[in-house]
Amino acid sequence: MIEIEGIDPLYQIITLILALLVAIIGHEIMHGYVAYRYGDFTAKNAGRLSINPLVHIDPIGSILVPGLLYISGAPFLFGWAKPVPVDSYVVLKNGGYNAGIAVSLAGIAYNFALAILSVLLLEIINTEEFFGAIVALFLLQLTLYNVVLGVFNLWPIPPLDGSRALAYACLKYRFVSLPRLFGQLEPYGMIILVAILATPLSQWFFYPVRLILGFLL
Repeated sequence: MIEIEGIDPLYQIITLILALLVAIIGHEIMHGYVAYRYGDFTAKNAGRLSINPLVHIDPIGSILVPGLLYISGAPFLFGWAKPVPVDSYVVLKNGGYNAGIAVSLAGIAYNFALAILSVLLLEIINTEEFFGAIVALFLLQLTLYNVVLGVFNLWPIPPLDGSRALAYACLKYRFVSLPRLFGQLEPYGMIILVAILATPLSQWFFYPVRLILGFLL
């Protein structure tokens, strides 16, 4: 968690929560929006293109997991929103495998774009004023969590976005072995992810986060 001296811990917690929600909810909305652009109205009809956080919050991923990480003193929080429903058949029918790749990577593109925008805005914020310091803290948190989520979702482990994008890319060139393997691994995907996150392997998998943050900040 990022802290700035002189700012009340309550404001630090509020900016942290807001930054995490903006990162994870926007990520899911973008999946639904790009699918909508390819003719899939599933997310729109379910009311999941709304910016209302209440329709996206997952009790476990948006509240319990981040809360436990915060209490345990983890270096950064992590979480997820309820996945936005996407009808892959409609997307592929209307846009082919390129559309499938676009929908899969939409949330990741949002995360990285928002991280870059946050860094640019930091350049014009007057941190000597109280309000400016709060905004700067929020933007720093936003940069951190968007980079973490972007990198995490790029991992080629089902059901993460990276595995879906890679599967569609393989299918585009009629290489079916890897998509078939992903399909076999998907039931165990969460177990694999927990094993990575709960062990020193996470340091290696999240190494790109440090590189990207070092470049941006």
